[in-house]
Amino acid sequence: MTSKPHPPLMKKHSQTDLISRLKSRKILGVGGEDDDGEVHRSKISQMLGNEIKFTVREPVGLRVWILISAVAFTVMALMALVFPNQLYELVFEEELSTTNISVRLYGGALLSLALIMWNGLYTAEKIVIQWTLLSEACYFAVQFLVTSFTLMEIGILPNAAMLLLLSRVLFLVVTMAYYYHLGRKPKKI
Repeated sequence: MTSKPHPPLMKKHSQTDLISRLKSRKILGVGGEDDDGEVHRSKISQMLGNEIKFTVREPVGLRVWILISAVAFTVMALMALVFPNQLYELVFEEELSTTNISVRLYGGALLSLALIMWNGLYTAEKIVIQWTLLSEACYFAVQFLVTSFTLMEIGILPNAAMLLLLSRVLFLVVTMAYYYHLGRKPKKI
C-alpha cells in the first residue's frame, strides 16, 4: 500500500498581514479607545483594567503627614487614658473639678482615630486615604469648635489653649490641602 504523500500544509501568515490583524482586533474590540480614552493592547487588559489607572499619585509628604498624625493621635490618646487630670491641667491651666471619665472617653475616641491613621498609613487605596484625611479634618474642626466654646464659657484664655487652637487650624489646613490634592483627577498624558 502506497500512500499518497500529503501536500505540505500552507500556513497563513496573518501575523504579517496588516489588514487581517486590524480586522481581528476590531472583532475582538481592542485597539480602539474606550470611554476613558485609554487604548487597550489586548482583550485581557481590557477586561482586567489598566492597573496604572488605579495607582494613586500621592502628594509629596502625604505618608509622612499621616505618620506624624498617627503618632500624635496615639500619644495624646495614651496621655488622656493614663493621665487625664494632667492633660486637662496642661490645656486649660486649672484643675479638673468634675470626674475624669470625660477625658478618658476623649482618649478612647482619640485611640480609635489613631487606629484609622495607622490603617491609612499602610494602605495603597486612594479612597481609604481620603477617608482617613477626612476623618482627621473633621476631628480638628470639631476640636477647634468645642475648645473655643469651652474657653468662652469659662471666660479665660490660657496660652496653652491658644496654642492648641492655632495648631488645630494649621493641622486642619494641611489635612484639607492633602485631601484636596489627592481627590483631583490626574492629567492625561
